[in-house]
Amino acid sequence: MEGAVGVSQWHPGNKEPRKLKIHLDTPLTQQYLHVVSSSEDGRLICREKSVAHSRGDVVIAGFFPLYSWEFVRNINDPGEQQQSLQMNLWKYQLLLTLVLAVEEINKNAHLLPNMTMGFEIYNENFKDADMLENPLIWLSGMNTNSPNYNCRRDSKALAVLTGTSTISVPIGTLLDLYKLPQFTFGIFDPLLNVHGKFSTVYQMAAKDSALALAMVSLMLHFSWTWVGLFTNEDDYGVWFLSELREELYKNGVCLAFENMITYHTLSDLSNDLSIHRQLMDSSTNVIIIYGDSKFLLSFTLKFGHFLITGKVWVMNSHYDDLTIGRYFLLDSFHAPLIFSHHHRNTSGFTNYILTDTLSKNSGDYSLPKSWIQSVYCLLIKSDCRDLGHCSYNATLDWLLRHIFDMTMSEESYNIYNAVYALAHALHQMFLHHMEEPPLHNGKPRAFISSQLHHFLKKIQFINLVGDQVVLNEERKLEAEYDIMSFWNFPKGLGQTVKVGKFSPFRPHGQQLILFENLIEWPIGITKTPQSVCSESCGPGFRKASLEGNATCCFDCTPCPDNEISNMTDMEQCVRCTDHQFASTQRNQCLMKTESFLAYEDPLGMALVCMALCCSAFTAAVLWVFIKHQDTPIVKANNWVLSYILLISLICCFLCSLLFLGRPHTVTCILQHTTFGVVFTMAISTVLAKTITVVLAFTLTAPGRRARKMLVSWVPNLLIPICTLIQVILCGLWLVTTPPFVDTDVHSEHGHVIILCNMGSLTAFHCVLGYLGTLALASFMVAFMVRNLPDTFNEAKFLTFSMLVFCSVWLTFLPVYHSTKGKVMVAVQVFSILTSSAGLLGCIFAPKCYIILIRPERNSLSRIRERSRSGRNKH
Repeated sequence: MEGAVGVSQWHPGNKEPRKLKIHLDTPLTQQYLHVVSSSEDGRLICREKSVAHSRGDVVIAGFFPLYSWEFVRNINDPGEQQQSLQMNLWKYQLLLTLVLAVEEINKNAHLLPNMTMGFEIYNENFKDADMLENPLIWLSGMNTNSPNYNCRRDSKALAVLTGTSTISVPIGTLLDLYKLPQFTFGIFDPLLNVHGKFSTVYQMAAKDSALALAMVSLMLHFSWTWVGLFTNEDDYGVWFLSELREELYKNGVCLAFENMITYHTLSDLSNDLSIHRQLMDSSTNVIIIYGDSKFLLSFTLKFGHFLITGKVWVMNSHYDDLTIGRYFLLDSFHAPLIFSHHHRNTSGFTNYILTDTLSKNSGDYSLPKSWIQSVYCLLIKSDCRDLGHCSYNATLDWLLRHIFDMTMSEESYNIYNAVYALAHALHQMFLHHMEEPPLHNGKPRAFISSQLHHFLKKIQFINLVGDQVVLNEERKLEAEYDIMSFWNFPKGLGQTVKVGKFSPFRPHGQQLILFENLIEWPIGITKTPQSVCSESCGPGFRKASLEGNATCCFDCTPCPDNEISNMTDMEQCVRCTDHQFASTQRNQCLMKTESFLAYEDPLGMALVCMALCCSAFTAAVLWVFIKHQDTPIVKANNWVLSYILLISLICCFLCSLLFLGRPHTVTCILQHTTFGVVFTMAISTVLAKTITVVLAFTLTAPGRRARKMLVSWVPNLLIPICTLIQVILCGLWLVTTPPFVDTDVHSEHGHVIILCNMGSLTAFHCVLGYLGTLALASFMVAFMVRNLPDTFNEAKFLTFSMLVFCSVWLTFLPVYHSTKGKVMVAVQVFSILTSSAGLLGCIFAPKCYIILIRPERNSLSRIRERSRSGRNKH
């Protein structure tokens, strides 16, 4: 026997275009195939167990899962399950793809022009204990499974094709010893991507780093926030669970449950009840099933009896491993949504099946014909000892349309790219070594397979369908996904339908595209299903988390005052701006209306009328006094002070109009300064009149001239001095912090009160305090001289007028501070009008009565009589 298998060598020969001849080693209805010798010396120790092979200058081996286990329930004992080995019908496409790619390369005069490519196909053993049996047989070429001996004198073995990570990892560990390239056509496995651990493994599948985002995007599209998860308990399942959790958390989707299942669990009956109870008790209507094809097949077959309707199942790959014996299982597993890698269809694949491989006129006993006839016999449960008993022509069309997928599957597409990647690497290496001189003996230089890695890592080409193929993991792009749905109506005639796609390269918000009219929901669902833990919180409510529960489980609480939520499921209510207020439903912010005491308002019009009427009445009184200024009653009460007081009262009445209408900067400045100055003048005039009475009755010692000067000059100086002090206070107020227009958005719901801000409350209080001091002094002086005798003594009237004035403003203070908006302004205006009217009425009403109604009392003779009677009485 030859030495240990360390390298694979070949010498390039002359390439002649030829039809690929496939050698079928045995009918495929048996688990293992009888042996055909491949050694030229015919020694019986070297045997092959390949399913099919084709010779060539270089050979690529493929380990395909041609058989799989199926869980079958015992009819007599439903609690008991049995395993049945069945042919995996859909995996036949993998073999056809390999044949197609090899034949295309052999016919291509521009690719490997001096070489021919062949293949060897082996079955992937389903038992872990026998997993490396066929790889060892392939390496050694013998049935003794000894890796240290090689029965192939000139081995053409160059590279290996493997499927799932279950077999790719052990084979990769084995082949790494020989530095043989290994291409995996299954889903991308991060474990195989560990730097330096599997240096000879090349994963053809695109990275699945966007799969979690794709699935979550589907959940968000249908507002599914409460989902369940079943995944395989392996490194890949743990990695996906971590990725999925991150995306779910970022997008507010919760897991109702997460169940990591091992293959051992699938054979444990006690776990059946636990999983069944979990499905029945959960309120979620969406279940994610993630795993490799073996796990998906086992899970589907194991739990297919209670995959009840009303649930939407989201899967990560096509369940093309369903066997013939359980083909009608899809009735209860109807319309899942499947995320499969997007790739363009190879038109040559369909033509190859229809014209070359499955030609009805072919006279060769070919592998495809044998396979299809075997499948047909399995379907009709007939005796298949003699394949000739099965009608070939009657079933071919039906099988093509309803059993075999005429479009290239994801795994087949990866195999197609792997074969071409190997061919391109060989071609580049061949061109590279063509420049090297031949050996000294003139023979062409021999190459070893380990030299391929340098070229494979740099391979980058566009395949026949226009897709870019890159083997370097660092430059490999993320996968795009087609969202597929499986229709199974009428019964048994399954049809795969593309219902959407996802591309991570599209702008955010446009990555997912769905054709909802093509989605066939599971039996029992007539409209888009809902899957939430708690019903959505509508506008006007916010979500309130429940302690100890997932974030998707919550209560709905109304938004607080002046806060709204205008969308469903808002975490926090949004406060309306200061110039807005929340509607009654608290789902929108409405603009507040401006509020001020306008002239057009009924209350404003009433106050305006009152101010104008009082001003007119005061002017009329002034006119009466001017007209009767020579009468004793006018002269006796210092007609100059009376005129000043009446003019001041007119200004007081009119200054109330400054408080009405929309406030402006000018009106705000004039409001309280004018009010303070004119009222100071009025009160100081009252004080002067009171002091005049006091001086008139108390100063008897000085001469008549001195008494006259005191009575006339003191009051006349008092008015300007008191008024000047108030003017100075107002001037300081305006210089430091003058009043300005302000808004009050909180006092009245739905209104923005336009008002005048005092600017400086200290200055404002100083103005009012000074005015109050004058009023209090006037009241006290008038009160002390209220009983002085005289015919026209107005001390009592002055006392009563100041009592009214002080009462009005003392009542005004608490009322003013307890009201807002229009009412507050109305109270202020009303107080101005009332206090002014009190002064006018109490002081001048009696005099007007005498002047206009009782003129006989306004005469000197009447005054003397009253004076004489008063002295007699005294």
